[in-house]
Amino acid sequence: MELSNKGLVWITGLLLLSFKLTAQQADTTRPRKYELTVKEAVDLAFKNVLELRSAQLDYRIQEAKNKEIFGQALPQVSGTVGANYYLQVPKFLFPQSDEGVYSVLRREHLLPSSAQSPPPSLVEFSFQQPWNMTLGATVTQLLFQPDVFVGLQARQSALDYNQGIIDQTREKIKDTAYKRYFAILVAQKALQFVSESVKRLEKLYHDDSIMYKNGFAERLDLDKVQVQLNNLKNTQTQLENGVTLGYAAMKFSIGISQKDTIVLKDELTDEMVKKGVLEEGFTYEDRAEVRTLQVLQNLQKLDVKRYKMSGLPTVALAGNYTVTGMGQQFFTNPSTTWLRSSYVGMNVNVPIFTGLQKKSKVVGAKLNLEKTNYNLEYAKQGIDLEQTVAKENLKAALSNLDLQDRNLELAQRVYNGTKTKFEQGVGSSFEVLQADTDYQTAQSNYFTALYNAVVAKVSYLYSLGKL
Repeated sequence: MELSNKGLVWITGLLLLSFKLTAQQADTTRPRKYELTVKEAVDLAFKNVLELRSAQLDYRIQEAKNKEIFGQALPQVSGTVGANYYLQVPKFLFPQSDEGVYSVLRREHLLPSSAQSPPPSLVEFSFQQPWNMTLGATVTQLLFQPDVFVGLQARQSALDYNQGIIDQTREKIKDTAYKRYFAILVAQKALQFVSESVKRLEKLYHDDSIMYKNGFAERLDLDKVQVQLNNLKNTQTQLENGVTLGYAAMKFSIGISQKDTIVLKDELTDEMVKKGVLEEGFTYEDRAEVRTLQVLQNLQKLDVKRYKMSGLPTVALAGNYTVTGMGQQFFTNPSTTWLRSSYVGMNVNVPIFTGLQKKSKVVGAKLNLEKTNYNLEYAKQGIDLEQTVAKENLKAALSNLDLQDRNLELAQRVYNGTKTKFEQGVGSSFEVLQADTDYQTAQSNYFTALYNAVVAKVSYLYSLGKL
């Protein structure tokens, strides 16, 4: 059976749609490439890092708890529906006798006082109908309850506390992302310089080999260059491995797959490190941990208030409306009797003696508040120390960076001059090798100083809450 053109087009469209959906699903597992500035890396970390997501979930959980507390202050409505059919109607034994007649006869002196009344007879009697149904609704409105009252006051503070935890987590993520980002940049620049050094030594080895063949150099000179070259290649390998591990750590810190690729768009220069340092103002509230402890103080003050108010009465309004149906047959029968009742009232619950629990809870809450006060002061003292250390480390790191920068320029000039003398035939390869070694040492010292300066700046800005 042959397909029509329209059917063929329809099937082809389904196949293409299926291929497109499959491709889209495959894209979700395909490695991605990220080109990031340091700020973009931080923003990506804020979206991906699970620790921050967990803190944000805690905030949403607190929002749900706040709504629960608020719901306790709203009217509470409950309904009841009940129906039953008595297979055997419950009955009572009801006395039935002629006691009333004997009492009249005695009063009229028509019966001797010694005459005994006959025992009463008992008959079965029931107050129930076979079919019974109850429909009711109860409304309660809380007017005052200490824990709910304080809970309503604490709602925003509870959210602020969770927001403080989020802010602390974000600061830690930002600190880690900055340091790892710049560590990779430093390592890449160092690797670039080492690679250039390898090329220089390879050329020197080539030139020495020619001179050795022509009898103008000793084998010892050639071996010295070879040893230096081997050591430098080992350093190059270590740096390459360090860069690879740096990227792996960076991916982990911003929450992306190890299969993904990162390209760093920022460039690290001395001017970037020195820009805007030691010019930042500061208040303790700039630090997320201080803000969090201050919010915790407010929460614990409310906790003290809650326990103090626990001795106050709980007051609530209540209302009820009930319809009861009874009859010999099912409720749809017109003979069913429907009885209605309703009430409104106020309930007051007054705690009289709670076994001294209230006093103990108030004391415990005050002690927790006092402990938080100490923790806040201790945190401020720690921040003062952290800022002092970070500031002095930054000053020393910047000073050392300037020194190593000048030393690097000097070592490069010495190397260039020594190389020129060697090429003109008035210098030895050993002098070139020694100058190159000094140049490499200056490079290593410079990049160490650059990295230390970057870390010191990030740590200083973190101590100020300005990162």
